[in-house]
Amino acid sequence: MTDTAGEKLTPKETEILKLIGQGHTSKEIAARLCLSSETVANHRKHICAKLKLHSTAALVAYAARALHKNGGP
Repeated sequence: MTDTAGEKLTPKETEILKLIGQGHTSKEIAARLCLSSETVANHRKHICAKLKLHSTAALVAYAARALHKNGGP
């Protein structure tokens, strides 16, 4: 789960992207990973920037496609 332009996601960003693809909310992700909601929001922002995504809907769609492509949950 990395972008095609060469800027790779960190392991934590990849983990969060996977959880987004599974349908978890930021609040659920924060609780599951013992992070603050603000930290998850920052990771989401960095993921969007690296993948050149401009909306939450685009992020969720990308995450769901990537999860499906890589073998599901």
